[in-house]
Amino acid sequence: MPSLLETRALTAFYGDFQAIFGVDMALDAGETIAVIGANGAGKSTLMRSIAGILANRPDMILHRGEPIGAEDAADVVRRGIALVPEGRKLFPSLSVEENLQIGAYGRKTQGPWSLESVYALFPVLKERRRNAATALSGGQQQMVAIGRALMSNPEVLLCDELSLGLAPVVIKDIYSAFSKIRAAGAAIVIVEQDIGQALKVADRVYCMMEGRITLSGRPAELDRADIHAAYFGAGTHELA
Repeated sequence: MPSLLETRALTAFYGDFQAIFGVDMALDAGETIAVIGANGAGKSTLMRSIAGILANRPDMILHRGEPIGAEDAADVVRRGIALVPEGRKLFPSLSVEENLQIGAYGRKTQGPWSLESVYALFPVLKERRRNAATALSGGQQQMVAIGRALMSNPEVLLCDELSLGLAPVVIKDIYSAFSKIRAAGAAIVIVEQDIGQALKVADRVYCMMEGRITLSGRPAELDRADIHAAYFGAGTHELA
């Protein structure tokens, strides 16, 4: 069986600048993987490529064995791949509930996620549903962004830098929701600068540096010294 989601020798460019060099990554159904690395390592570019925001060769990204690298973002969402973008990218003129409802427009499919189930996951959003989304705290805005992605009932949830700029207690609250998201059937890709947080939630970890995968493996098998070297630069390592 092919992986649920896979990249093969993925490259990505911004004009003439190459941001990703030959990235191979795989995500299986029901799995959570974390992509770690310092700022500028290429993590967000990887997410933007998978989400269809950056165009690639078709065979560089596969969904259930089908090439999707050249599909645009709307087609990728319809396939069941949803992105929680870095910086949240909420619509400031819309309420919390309106922002959530927008997430359901891109993919008309039955699934576990609706306004009711998103509100059950993040009860504070129900209390604030009539407020402008950007009037909420940073952590609550991040909940809206996650809820908006879930409203498309994705089978793959891409989460880009969820904890950036948030207090540790808020990060803990947000990450506590992922066991329920996973139990509802979504495989998850989490991009993180926080190594400790990534190791807590992931089945497998990929480390990126300067647009390349420098380390991959299961958290229990990864040595802290190897992670440090792969994160900051002292050779390439891979653990099965």
